[in-house]
Amino acid sequence: PSSPPLVYKTPLTATGNTTLFILMDLSIDAEESSDTRIRRLISEHPVIIFSRSSCCMCHVMKKLFSSLGVHPTIIELNDHEMAVLPSHHVTCYPPAPSLFIGGTCVGGLESLVALHLRGDLVPKLVGVGAL
Repeated sequence: PSSPPLVYKTPLTATGNTTLFILMDLSIDAEESSDTRIRRLISEHPVIIFSRSSCCMCHVMKKLFSSLGVHPTIIELNDHEMAVLPSHHVTCYPPAPSLFIGGTCVGGLESLVALHLRGDLVPKLVGVGAL
């Protein structure tokens, strides 16, 4: 059975406080499993957030990144796909939203804010080419 498509949400343009998004199916290979697609996406995008639709914590993450001039890739997953996120690492629990920077799991909103308050977020973003 093929996996349901992931929803890919990425900024198309950003002007002032308005960002337009494009949505597309990420099913490049119909035989690619959700697990394989998720791992590929993590490796292909310098800043990526996996979330459920209408997740308020994801919204706060996007606002923080926007204030820094960073527009992360946002992938909205269903419950089945959330279960295959590489969230077995303690730093990636709870699984939604899950932030990865440079292929490394940062964790959720609390971990992101802690990274920012320590002054480590901007250097990390510069290091992966997001800033």
